[in-house]
Amino acid sequence: MSIFDQKRLTNETFKLDIERMRRGWYSDKYFENIGRMLTALASDKYVYSGKHHNLPHDISAENIAVGDIEVEMQWFTRREGNTIVVGVDKTLEMLKQCTGYWNGDKFIETADQLEAWAVHDGIVVKSDGNPLNAEPVIKVRGRYRDFALLETPSLGVLTRSSRVATNVYETLTAARGKPVLFFPARFDLHEVQAADGYAYNIAIKRFNADFSSEIGSFVSTDAQGDWWGGAGGGTVAHAAIASFLGDTAEAMMQFARILPARIPRIALVDFNNDSVRDTLRVIETMFAKYRELSDLGDEAEASKYVLYGVRLDTSGSLRDVSVEPLGDPALDLGVNPRLVFNVRQELDSAWEGWSIPGVWKDAAREYCRNVKIVVSGGFGPEKIRKFEKLEVPADIYAVGSWLFNNNGGTVTDFTADVVRVKVHGEWIDMAKTGRRPLANPNLERVW
Repeated sequence: MSIFDQKRLTNETFKLDIERMRRGWYSDKYFENIGRMLTALASDKYVYSGKHHNLPHDISAENIAVGDIEVEMQWFTRREGNTIVVGVDKTLEMLKQCTGYWNGDKFIETADQLEAWAVHDGIVVKSDGNPLNAEPVIKVRGRYRDFALLETPSLGVLTRSSRVATNVYETLTAARGKPVLFFPARFDLHEVQAADGYAYNIAIKRFNADFSSEIGSFVSTDAQGDWWGGAGGGTVAHAAIASFLGDTAEAMMQFARILPARIPRIALVDFNNDSVRDTLRVIETMFAKYRELSDLGDEAEASKYVLYGVRLDTSGSLRDVSVEPLGDPALDLGVNPRLVFNVRQELDSAWEGWSIPGVWKDAAREYCRNVKIVVSGGFGPEKIRKFEKLEVPADIYAVGSWLFNNNGGTVTDFTADVVRVKVHGEWIDMAKTGRRPLANPNLERVW
């Protein structure tokens, strides 16, 4: 599935819409037009008859069958800096399954006549933004009209997947190794979830390899884990608390009672815009049940009432009641550093106000101090870096729409260019101005 295991995903995973892809359903129309033109020229046995070619002076322009011209095409991104490449395996499957031509109603496959080189998903490419200095991630040689239609969908999957992976990686770097929950599913079409979740997982593996870390992958939907064997996880939504009439503690108690213990108990505590109060209500109620069941010797049932964390998700238009106003929205509104400090302080000392037997004091203290704080709502690398610089006691960051960001420094658009043509058995440079054949030592022969 990536550079990390030296295996490639196949169409058994991707389930491409092969029939329509072969017909050009997903391709910019001009590629279909080009294919039709070249096919007609081949049928007419046309040979180049122009006068203003760019061939070297010692190469004859005679008897060149343009309709069957073989080309060398390369795919690369112009995102400045480092890009975590994802989408290569799916592009290769497009080429394998959809390279060829139609003979009436029959599709003649010609992928076995291609030469292809590619990097693995998860590799890093570098660029200074100049396309003359980029590192290609795929290189293909073959008859152009057989794979011209695939430029559009291949660029699409490389662009989106690499953008998501690189944005995730940047977020992980900003978080300095703290877990980052993948929460962008609600911000795009459900059809993209599998590819996005795969890109996220590759970014996690890349970060772990680069920093000798062991961060886990945490996605919110099963679809996001489809390509790599992951599964969605989650806890309580605001709607659930509304169903319990705004009683966050009772919602968590019933969640804990009914759901299996393997699902982390993370309380969403901003429903009433009083995160400290609802945090204290939740932790005291759950600990009381935990202690009761532990005293009865029912450790399995008691484990269901271990509070793993609380999540702060205060709207950016609100000031939590525990935050004293300073008049600066950045300091007052939403999930801000002061709110997190307030909740952490109250969590750590909550046990001190409980009426519990002395033998339970130490356990109560550890129970409270082990509760993690998850923050969400408007987080991206810039905000996370501010939190980390201030040493805000956030343990986990949940990040959503920023991971799809595609402007300024996050633009990851891929492009594909023909850079050579085969003339009289010899490969001749034939790139448009501003392009040239590029090298990448991580390219390996695929077929």
